[in-house]
Amino acid sequence: MDRIREMLNPRSVALIGATEKENSVGRTVLTNLLHGSNRFVYPVNPGRQTVLGAPCFPSITDLPAHVDLAVIAAPAAAVPGLVRECGEAGVSGAIILSAGFGKADPRERELEKEIIHVRRKCGMRVIGPNCLGVILPHIGLNTTFLATNPKPGKIALISRALGDAILDWGGTMGIGFSMFASLGSMIDVGYGDLIDFLTDDYRTRSMMIYMENVGDARRFISAARGFALSKPIVVLKPGRSRAGARFISTRAGGPAGDDRVYDAVFKRVGAARVREVSDLLNMAGVLDSPRLPRGPRLAIITNAGDVGILAADTLTELGGTLAGLSGNDTDKLDLYLPEQWTRDDPVDIGGTTDTGRYMNTIEACLGDAGVDGILVIYTPRAAAQTTDLARALIDISRKTAKPVIVTWIGGEHAAEGRRILLQNNVPAYATPEEAVKTYLYMYGYRRNIELLYETPAEVAQKDPPLKNYLKTIIRKAVTEGRPLLGAEASLDLLRNYRIGTAKTAVVGNVDQIPGQARKLGFPVSLTIRYLREGRDGRAVSLSGEEEIDRVCGEVRRNLHGQGLIEGQDMEIILQKMTDPQALRLKVASRRDTEFRTVLVLSPDTGNGDDAAIGLPPLNKTLARRFLEGTPVYHTLSCTGPGQETIGKLEDVLLSFSDLVIDFGEIESFEFVLSIGKSDVLAQEVSVVPSRHYDDSRSYPHLVITPYPSRYMTAWNLPDGTDVLLRPVRPEDESMVREMLDSLSEETLRVRYFTVREIDHDLLIRSCNIDYDREVAIIAEIKHTGGKKMVGGARLIREPGSARGQFAILVHDDYQGMGLGAKLIDTLIGIAHDKRLEEMYGLVLTENQRMLALAAKFGFELKREPEGISRVTLSFTT
Repeated sequence: MDRIREMLNPRSVALIGATEKENSVGRTVLTNLLHGSNRFVYPVNPGRQTVLGAPCFPSITDLPAHVDLAVIAAPAAAVPGLVRECGEAGVSGAIILSAGFGKADPRERELEKEIIHVRRKCGMRVIGPNCLGVILPHIGLNTTFLATNPKPGKIALISRALGDAILDWGGTMGIGFSMFASLGSMIDVGYGDLIDFLTDDYRTRSMMIYMENVGDARRFISAARGFALSKPIVVLKPGRSRAGARFISTRAGGPAGDDRVYDAVFKRVGAARVREVSDLLNMAGVLDSPRLPRGPRLAIITNAGDVGILAADTLTELGGTLAGLSGNDTDKLDLYLPEQWTRDDPVDIGGTTDTGRYMNTIEACLGDAGVDGILVIYTPRAAAQTTDLARALIDISRKTAKPVIVTWIGGEHAAEGRRILLQNNVPAYATPEEAVKTYLYMYGYRRNIELLYETPAEVAQKDPPLKNYLKTIIRKAVTEGRPLLGAEASLDLLRNYRIGTAKTAVVGNVDQIPGQARKLGFPVSLTIRYLREGRDGRAVSLSGEEEIDRVCGEVRRNLHGQGLIEGQDMEIILQKMTDPQALRLKVASRRDTEFRTVLVLSPDTGNGDDAAIGLPPLNKTLARRFLEGTPVYHTLSCTGPGQETIGKLEDVLLSFSDLVIDFGEIESFEFVLSIGKSDVLAQEVSVVPSRHYDDSRSYPHLVITPYPSRYMTAWNLPDGTDVLLRPVRPEDESMVREMLDSLSEETLRVRYFTVREIDHDLLIRSCNIDYDREVAIIAEIKHTGGKKMVGGARLIREPGSARGQFAILVHDDYQGMGLGAKLIDTLIGIAHDKRLEEMYGLVLTENQRMLALAAKFGFELKREPEGISRVTLSFTT
């Protein structure tokens, strides 16, 4: 990340391929670099002495000073050699504008591989190739060959290719940008890198992303989750249609991603997904508003009934709800509105309406508990003056927590009204369709953020009683080349994770069928599993004794007809049939080409188009949201007893998530849940072992790192008090708050360098973390029948580096008992586990106890300005 910071805030830039040729990339880029910049710009071209009046150098190695950033606009074949020269010259990073690289053409692939090899060898970072470049308006850096220079603003736009049209469009709307970055082929720097770069950028308030494919999925998810906790992300992802997906696949040189999985990912990271280019700009400017709708119920206030109808149609078509006004509020509105108003939503206030009637109507609707937001429609037929109404709307929007959005229809005068509203953070649109879509995007975004911010209910942590022997069975199946796991082992996997299964018997020959069927009790389903072929035959029903001989005869003839040996090539699965009135839900895990293991819920019948997708690991809140995407949830939620069943289903999903996390050796896992009045049972289980599982690192089959239980440690205070040191969970928010609220001001000050307010946002960031880049350890003791936190420590790995920052905190009542030393020692162990080369902490110089403790552990001390000391422990020799 240090290299990326250097290349994106360069003191000097070299343009390799500079030229004076009219309308060329080299000339346009040089013009942009020279425009409004105080940094050194060095043209590089071996065939020229000067370019646009500036001295030109034959190569990067001939420059008179160090260069932070090289922009390469040269023929593709020359690029690997130029990157090598940049690396040898110590350049921090390169932006490769050159085209002629790709996945489809073998020669282009070889050129990309050469660049990747050289880049890794020298440690240089690369944006591109096949990209438009980067613009950072606040520092006057424009490395693109675009004709536009956007003004500084608060929105960042990251794309692979699309971008110039959005920049130009944003400029016409008066929108400024904090960054524009075109990533091109993403052979190195990807979405995750730039999201990390922008997370701490105070100029960036929101982010727009155009994404055809994700690149490094784990890095994107990790970075986006962190960014979305404080700033909005809006994503435009094409490829929803087969034609679009096919085009993306051709460009990427590989299979296009599953659009439903992308939907699930964006929800999980807290991003808002939009469908059209115009939605990007409409959304990015409003998502950082504190006035986001708490529900989909929209009150539409219009002075033109026909336009109100259009808005209502769009709202219902997109899944929103017209707000039902209460009797008290409709009585109030009778005082202001013409007699012909329909006492319903949309609220038609008449074409002769003035500003006063608008305001009275809006205030009445805002006060209605059944209204989540207001859409105000203004057309030129109104008696209200454009600027007067705009200013009145601005004033009322500042006094309410509910969002007020506006459709301002018309020409020049309407544009002036929209401009006034937008400048004062009131969303204003030219059509009712745009306004309604934006409102529902705002609501969807709020739900995604609530998912990040909601504290899950605590679940008792239960380790599976047996696990390693099942891993042995699965790996043996892979060694033997079996495409499908045996039924008994498949059922044992579920039972081992406390998922109930239907009564089942697995037999190897036909003669065993009668006895096992009677033992299970009729009716029974019978299925032949063909082990070598990796498939199940059609299930046959045994409803009673009279059918046993017939069914056994059919099975024997089937096996002998195919030349199968009983007990070797097949197995017979007998399963007690569940209540035919029970609801059925298919539960599965499978490998995704980009996001690795995903979870799938779908109806037992159908083609899977209406499936709900989730990503492991799950917690209680995530399991509930996952279920909400299924028809089964909506059926159960309509009844009181159904709520208890929903709770059971959540428990099943949590257990299945744990199973999937523990068994990367499984390629896919599928079963059907029979959901009865009193029980939830799994049946029809099918498990496919993975032939390509890599166990050289932890959880290679996941893109979100699960809870690191390996860092749990038992310890004792000097008085014998048992202490559990363990990683923090999102469920710990209340316990963390209780500890922080009970600390002295002095302890808070030396930890946070100030006595800061302990708000929900701080606690969410403290408890809901990405374990891949951050580990927070809490020290927990038993206290008055419950649990109490008495200390904590945190180690945060800096993105893209082998360096981590640490901090510790010990409750006032437990200081001086060795807990601080134990916490530091624990973090050192975690740093070793994560293969860090260095860990450091920032300590108030007056905090002599902490400095002495750091010195005891071998940390080196360096005084920094403003009363801060930096303590560093190096793990390299």
